[in-house]
This record gives sequence, C-alpha cells and structure tokens, in this order.
Amino acid sequence: MSNLDQRPSPADLNQEISGQETVGETIPTPAAPSDALATGSRPPSPAVVDAGDSPSPWAPLAVPLFRAFWLASLVSNLGTWVHEIGAGWLMTNLDSSPEMVSAVRVAMSFPMTVLAIPAGVLADRIDRRRLLIITQWVMLTTTATLATLTLTGQITAWTLLGLTFVIGLGMVLHVLTWQATIPELVPRSQLSRAVALGSISFNLARSVGPAIGGILIAVSGPWIAFAANALSFAAVLTVLMRWKRENTESSNGLSYRRSLAEGIAYVRNHRQMRRTLMRLSMFMLPASALWALLPLVARQRLGWDAEGFGLLVTTVGAGAVSAAWLLHRMHAKIGTDRTIAISVLAFAGGMLGISLATGAAAAMTSMFVMGASWMTTLTTLNSEAQLALPNSMRARGMSCYVTVMAISMAGGSAIWGQIAGAISVPAAQQVAAATLVVTAAVIALGTLRPPETDGPPTA
Repeated sequence: MSNLDQRPSPADLNQEISGQETVGETIPTPAAPSDALATGSRPPSPAVVDAGDSPSPWAPLAVPLFRAFWLASLVSNLGTWVHEIGAGWLMTNLDSSPEMVSAVRVAMSFPMTVLAIPAGVLADRIDRRRLLIITQWVMLTTTATLATLTLTGQITAWTLLGLTFVIGLGMVLHVLTWQATIPELVPRSQLSRAVALGSISFNLARSVGPAIGGILIAVSGPWIAFAANALSFAAVLTVLMRWKRENTESSNGLSYRRSLAEGIAYVRNHRQMRRTLMRLSMFMLPASALWALLPLVARQRLGWDAEGFGLLVTTVGAGAVSAAWLLHRMHAKIGTDRTIAISVLAFAGGMLGISLATGAAAAMTSMFVMGASWMTTLTTLNSEAQLALPNSMRARGMSCYVTVMAISMAGGSAIWGQIAGAISVPAAQQVAAATLVVTAAVIALGTLRPPETDGPPTA
C-alpha cells in the first residue's frame, strides 16, 4: 500500500483513530516553494532544508493529522506485506517456474508503467481525499475476491496474476495521490523527514508482516493473507472519512491534455529531476532481481518453507529500519551523492552474498545489508524529487518518478526471471550484483552531476 512507519503498535493505531478528534483539523498548508525551486534551480539537500529544525527523525509525528495517517498506513502496510508473502508463495504452488513467480511482481508493477502519469494529472486536478477513498475500496474488494477464490480452491495462476494486476491499478492512484498529499500534512521544513518516516513505516511493516504472513500461511493457507490485507484497508478508510480537507485541486483553466503536457515538460526541462530519475532507473533495474527471485531462493536454494521465506523478507525490513537512524546524519556529513553511491555498492555486496549463501546466517546477513541499502537509496532519491517540485506540479512530477520506478521494477523483474530460467538463480543474482557495482561507480565518479542551476522550466 502506501509508504510511511515506526514505533507505535497496531493497538496504538486503533486507539489513535477511534478517539482522534484532531484528524479533522486543518493543518496549515506548507509555504510555497522557494523561487529557486519554482524556477527549476537545483534545490538544497534535505540536510540543508531541515537545518535549524528539531533533529529528531520522528518530529513529523507531532503533527496530529500526519500521525493518524502514518499509523493507518502502518497497519495497511502490514496487510500488504502479508499479502505479498501469500501471493508469492501461492504462485510457487500453482506454477513454480521462475517466469511465473517473477510475473507476480510484474503484474503488480506494470500498471504503474501505463497509468502513473495520467493518474498524476488527476491527482493535481481532482480532490485527493476522494481519490484516496476510491482506491482503498478498489483494493479492499479485489483482495477480498482473491481471498474467497483461494479459500474455495478456484484460484489459478492466471487468475492470481489478473487480480494482482487490478490491485496494481488501485496502487497507481493511491501512491501518486498519497505522495502529493504528504506536503499538506507537515511543514515544508519537515518534508524530508516525513518522506523518511513513510519509508520507515513501510519497512517496519516489512520487518513484521512477512513473519506474520508466513505463520498465517503455514496455519491456514494463502487465503488468510489476502483476507488480512482486505481488512487492513479499513484503517486508512477510517482516517480518510474523518479528514475534513479544505484545500481542493483546481485545473486552473487547463484541459486535461494541457495539464499532462505541462507536467511532462516541467520534468523534461528540470535537470535535477532528470538526474534523479536516471539514478533511480540505474538502481532499480538490477536491484529488482532481489524481489523477483527471492521466493525461488527460499524454496529451491535454501530449502525453506513459507515461514523461512517470510523471515528473509523480515530481515530486509529490519535492515531498512536500522538505516533510518543514520540516514539524516549521512546526508549531513557526506552529502546525498556519496550516500547513494555507498548504498548502491553495499546492495551489490548483499546481492552477491545471497547468491552464494547456503545457510541461514549468510542469507540473513545479506538480506539485512540489502534492506539498509534499499531504504537509504530510495529515501534519498524520493526526497530529492519531492524537494525539486512545487506543490502545483507535485503529483505530476512524482508520477514521472513512480513511472520510472515501476518500469524499472517490472522490466527488471521480467529480465531477471528470464535470465534465471536460462542459466540459474545464483548466476542471475551475480550478474545483477556486477551491474550494481557499475551503477555505484558511475554515481561516485559524478558522471550524472548536472550544472548547479537549471533554467526555468517550460510548460
């Protein structure tokens, strides 16, 4: 689902929502972007933007509305990770070929490649609260259908892929609308921390959700994972129904087509955004081998069951959460460029490690390293993109970010599935590790560094 997380437990969430009078508060809209950002010049790093603020990474949680959404997202993220484990494991039972197992992630990611940018235009023109409510209902009903078909034994490999694709469609609107909504919930000075908290929420759920999913699947079968995810969407719906949003989007007199062209032109003419998107693609294409092939690593190479598979994914989440404590300090001390280069290189080491692992200790160590690197790289890139975009362009700009990420994930997953089928899973992972080393070297050498300033974007 969305991406946001940390310390509070699901019990805390229920208490927060059930008596949350402040969910309906109006949080002041963040200050307009600076002239430098509005004209497309290179924004300061997150560390500079937040200078003088509270150094705590948890500061945005002091904002009641953001806290309510964050907690609801944590519960929904837990449901999503339980669902991910169920879908991946179910496919290994229905069709264990590398191509079909990796196709589960392709089906989830592919809608982003087609609809993310049009969805971003909608999110800049239509009430974002309404769009979020619609997406929650779509995903709730689809996962409930998947649970029912699995429980009754009517599920097939292609039905699983089809329903996963529908969930991916819901995710398109949800992710873009949520990304554009975050700046409404916190002051601009806390935006990078709010983005990081989103990643922390996602990875806290990743730390616990897969283990829960593995246990549920072992006890009751994959259907219970889908049912749990369907129920988890109620948390977000509860907060959305209580939110009395005053700001609504406006088309500003532009047609849909003109709004679409304006957003694409902004990103195309903004060097910082182009640079961020290039780095994102260079990382995601090889890094997607981790998720595309992980069910096969657990079952075929390590000989583990669903609980063991869940434990591997949990270890990734634990690594990601641990990295969150150091992220802000890394940005301040070595800058975002070096942070990304070091993280990508560490991910390559983890990928090589999992390709060679034959026991639990080596496998879990590799997964922990990749989790920390995944969190550090993507949170840094996401913050760069958010800070480069004025509010009026945020959904459209982030739709380009999400599109590049989805294309890279879907394309990479398909490629690594084919490579693994042609050679072997470990060999495919080693090729991915080598590609990541090249990516880290390119970033470290600064070959993607743009000039210090951009010209004003053209619409």
